[in-house]
Amino acid sequence: MATTGGAGRPEKRKAITRAAMAVFGREGYVRASMDAIAAEAGVSKRTVYNHFADKETLFLSVALQNSAELTEKIRELMAKYLDRVVDLRQDLADFAVERALAVLSAGDHGALGRAIRAEVANIPADVLEAWLEAGPVASQRDLAEHFAALAGRGLLAVAEPELAAEQFTLLTFHGVAERSFWGALPVAEEEVERIAGAGVDAFLKIYGAQVP
Repeated sequence: MATTGGAGRPEKRKAITRAAMAVFGREGYVRASMDAIAAEAGVSKRTVYNHFADKETLFLSVALQNSAELTEKIRELMAKYLDRVVDLRQDLADFAVERALAVLSAGDHGALGRAIRAEVANIPADVLEAWLEAGPVASQRDLAEHFAALAGRGLLAVAEPELAAEQFTLLTFHGVAERSFWGALPVAEEEVERIAGAGVDAFLKIYGAQVP
């Protein structure tokens, strides 16, 4: 990732990245300008360019930060509910609900993700690939590893953990994401719980271990 200067002013860099996340989330990649980001950060445009060579570099930096922070939050939820399963159905449902709520309440992080999805044809291919790898792809990989571990303990019957992770997300999360337009509109927590619970039940009909 190419950046320029600014090594001695980390507080300026943080202000710029916070401002960029807000502006990119609000305006999208194409409409967002370095002038608007500088104004939002309360710095000069020259200062922005001292830290980031161009708009693509700044967007990549912000997109990767956005992905990494949300991915880490979801990783913590997996550890909380899937590392030490006591009640498989309940733990899966609780994880699904909290993951959905984390995305719905992501604020500027969610806005940036919506902007990326809305402008996917305009996002530089390398930026899009890096964002996917640091975010959605990483989360699915983590979930697949947890499902493989649960299968090893005899709690799930999973031959293809990656497919199971994809189907779990489709069943328990995408209904909430689509209904909320990826966090733009509120969804009642009771509805999130209903969708997650129904999805977990369907998932366990496919992948639940058969107890003799």
